[in-house]
Amino acid sequence: MARGNPGGMSDTRTTSTSSGELAYRGPAHTGAPRLTGLAGLHGVRTVTDAEVREHERFDTPDLRLSAAGIELLVERIVPDRASGRPGSSAWVLRLPDGEPDDELRVDLPEPQVEGTGTGGVPDEIDTLVRRVRGDGELGPVGRVHVVRSVEQLHDAGGRELALLRRDQVRVATLGASTAVESWTETVVRPGTAPTGLLQQIDEALRTTGLSRGPGVAQRRLVELLAVAAAAEPPRRTGRRGSAGAVLLDYLGGQLDTLTARERDLREDVPDAVHQMRVTARRARSALRTYRRVLEGPRVAHLIAELRWLGRALAGERDAEVQQERLDARLAELEPELLLGPVQAAVTRHFARTRAETGAAVLEVVDGERYAALKGALRRLLADPPLSSRAERPAARTMPAMIGRTARKLDRRMERALGDLEAGEVAPVTLHDARKTGKQLRYATEVVRPVAGADARRFAKRLKRVQRVLGDHQDAVVSRDLLRTLGARAGAENGNGFTFGVLHGRDTARMLELERRLPGVWAEVWTPRARRWMRG
Repeated sequence: MARGNPGGMSDTRTTSTSSGELAYRGPAHTGAPRLTGLAGLHGVRTVTDAEVREHERFDTPDLRLSAAGIELLVERIVPDRASGRPGSSAWVLRLPDGEPDDELRVDLPEPQVEGTGTGGVPDEIDTLVRRVRGDGELGPVGRVHVVRSVEQLHDAGGRELALLRRDQVRVATLGASTAVESWTETVVRPGTAPTGLLQQIDEALRTTGLSRGPGVAQRRLVELLAVAAAAEPPRRTGRRGSAGAVLLDYLGGQLDTLTARERDLREDVPDAVHQMRVTARRARSALRTYRRVLEGPRVAHLIAELRWLGRALAGERDAEVQQERLDARLAELEPELLLGPVQAAVTRHFARTRAETGAAVLEVVDGERYAALKGALRRLLADPPLSSRAERPAARTMPAMIGRTARKLDRRMERALGDLEAGEVAPVTLHDARKTGKQLRYATEVVRPVAGADARRFAKRLKRVQRVLGDHQDAVVSRDLLRTLGARAGAENGNGFTFGVLHGRDTARMLELERRLPGVWAEVWTPRARRWMRG
């Protein structure tokens, strides 16, 4: 066992800087600053390039060591075979009554540097923490992963003007409850650089999106671990019958459904991607429509991230819908219209497409951004930024809020129907109306508990319009696909006749739906049906 921080294992902590250093933080994967042309700077020399450092924190599942102010971790520098850079690994114990640099270390043997195994907590360390951990088993609970690059800024004589350290930081909790966050930290250690040059460097760093602030990796990991230890933070419900209570209850249900659909997706349950995407839309529609119940930037961020999730899942869902639709239509087609290996061409097309979209979906749900989205939803439910409107009776205030979305749909449908009446191609305006109609229907679900039968009847009526608009959009997308398949068949000396037949039938279907739409809309969109929205 060694005491202190020997030179063989550089410090992986990114939470503090030495006196005189300038620290910055910014979004993940922030690019390098443009330093060429700075007055007094002759060149930049790479000291370290993409060095991977990790520390894995160990504790009991209920974080007994952290509660006692004890840090137990494995610090690693991952070896780089390409450059010949060696690695190192060691157990580190920091006690609450010790000095910042006073730590106990036990080096790990070389074979364990590259792997995740540690061989268990060393006896000499376990002896010191056994009374605190009690009967709790020690295991990894969190990890800080840092990709570090260090550059030396020098003058014409080769003297060091400053040292620039850039860290791409990823913090993750481990175990049943996982949260992941990423960001960039940069530290400037002045050497002989004059104040004017440091100001230029400061401006260059800020241009990339960084802002002044110390590193927070260790503190943020502790915060995330505290949330993870609770498994699920207790949710606030608000006063019964209030707008806040109704909205939070609905959002909580959507978060539970999102978790269940994610599980279905991983188990390859049919329709899981579609249901997960619908859940994201429902939550986003609720936040958009009733955003006056909540306040602050968190709401806008969640709306944007839920939109991202829906779009990220769209490729797989669209391919799934189109494959099912095209297979069904081929099965119904008269045999004399099936010319050439049509079904084989369709199967090949979707085999390639679904392989790509399926892999993309798994990458999304396994990724940091999705984990961060779920964490943000949990935090919103545990500590919602309720506005003054949240305390008002839901039955009186929320219908008026949904009325704004209804008026938006009215305007979009008027524009789309105007295009149709003028004989103009209207897929885009109809699709915009369809999206707003979905938002209105999902937002209506939120207030059903307090708006009663009127809201339920309205949602059911609105679904008739959505069905026409949805079938129209399916035909629009299908025509593009059939054109592609037909052109491909021709380019491969095949026969694209069957795809042309289906294209023609989709065109006829589009025209039929466009003729039906004004009548359906007039039957659904009556003043009486919308009267309940006045609250």
